[in-house]
Amino acid sequence: MKLDEKKNVVSDLHKRLSSAKVVIVTDYKGLDVTTMNRLRRQLGEIECEYQVVKNTLLIRASEETGVALIKDDFKGPNALALSYEDPVAPAKVLTDFAKENQRLEIKIGVMGSRVLDLNDIKALSSLPSREVLLGQLLSAFNGVPAAFVRVLNGIPQQFLNVLQAIKEQKEAA
Repeated sequence: MKLDEKKNVVSDLHKRLSSAKVVIVTDYKGLDVTTMNRLRRQLGEIECEYQVVKNTLLIRASEETGVALIKDDFKGPNALALSYEDPVAPAKVLTDFAKENQRLEIKIGVMGSRVLDLNDIKALSSLPSREVLLGQLLSAFNGVPAAFVRVLNGIPQQFLNVLQAIKEQKEAA
């Protein structure tokens, strides 16, 4: 690869690392092409990128980004999973894929300026998706006013029940 090509790769990768919400580094050693393509396809379905990058280019591209926090872990064959929207989705896909394929090793990750080790990535993968979390939040927001309205509606209803009981008691007497 010529120097100009390397500079273009580094600048492009730097832009993508800067805008990614989560970056997960994996070791793909031992995976065949068919398996790698299947993993890329699964990550592509959730709008994530999966790219094999040379360590020297990756170290240069990670400068002045959150990924620079883990540049000491760029040893051996590395592939990056980059997500620009949902940080939970790539963690789920990679964790499930690593269970099926023992040769894929999840090394480390970065979310914002926080370093994620393997346990953090597994914990992230156990979270519900963004849509489910937003739905739960929305139902909580709707539940509070609805309960308040029911309480307010209960006061006149109880008053009417008391008046009805007094009426029935006077009619009986």
